[in-house]
Amino acid sequence: MNGVLVINKPKDYTSRDIVNIVGKELGTSKVGHTGTLDPLATGVLVLPIGRALKISELLTSEKKEYIARVVLGYETDTLDVTGNITKTKKPTLTVDTLKEVLGSFIGKSMQEVPMYSAVKVKGKKLYEYARNDIKVTPPFKEIEIYSLELLDNPIVKKETIEFTIKCQVSKGTYIRSLIRDIGYKLGTYGTMKELTRTKQGLFKIEDSYTIDDIKKGNYKLLSIREALPNIKVTKVEDKLLKKIKNGMKVDKFFNEDISLIVDSNNKEIAIYQNINGNKSKLYKMIEVDNNE
Repeated sequence: MNGVLVINKPKDYTSRDIVNIVGKELGTSKVGHTGTLDPLATGVLVLPIGRALKISELLTSEKKEYIARVVLGYETDTLDVTGNITKTKKPTLTVDTLKEVLGSFIGKSMQEVPMYSAVKVKGKKLYEYARNDIKVTPPFKEIEIYSLELLDNPIVKKETIEFTIKCQVSKGTYIRSLIRDIGYKLGTYGTMKELTRTKQGLFKIEDSYTIDDIKKGNYKLLSIREALPNIKVTKVEDKLLKKIKNGMKVDKFFNEDISLIVDSNNKEIAIYQNINGNKSKLYKMIEVDNNE
């Protein structure tokens, strides 16, 4: 079984939980994922299966879209509502001020990675330091916010204010950290209440399947070709095909930077990329031995 499956991850499951469930239902251990979602989060989780594992990095888009529910008024150690409250400050704001602050985040910036994350510092994951109450300075990473909009009118409660945002961000952006920083800029503290990933590159939540769909057999695997629609397909035969199957560097035979190579039967063989000197070299071999 080979291809790409787009799952709508439910709440309270880790990404690894979903990989294990899908692997069991499909009867294969060759299942991966291309972008972790926290247990609190729901939405698009892209699973490469079988030979598609070889092109996992090509499925990881630079752009992702999220819808998040924000609570202003307190911050937790995990930066979401599953954590312990560490700071509080009753918020006051107007809709105009909120929209202005949201707009100020558009563009590139340096974002501090949350302590409860798998990013490593000195060989250990940040959450390992956090769980053991060991002080360490989290790193900053460059991110880009492409769009950030308010989806509803803020709801004012006794000590908090809640609202929903929709954002399109670069790979590696933590929405929990973004909400924290929005809170700081509004003169209070912010915590993530809910999160849904609605898009990962070309993969949309409306085209995803639930776990129940998988269990009922109500799903469709995307072929490698379908999962990489932006990569040109080049058909090759005979001597050139033999060289490609052997992973050899060959004379340039397509114009684009990268191409998916198929044989005369449209079987996916490899991905090649053009390099300096009018040569094409192997980027990733897809075809495997039938006995593998």
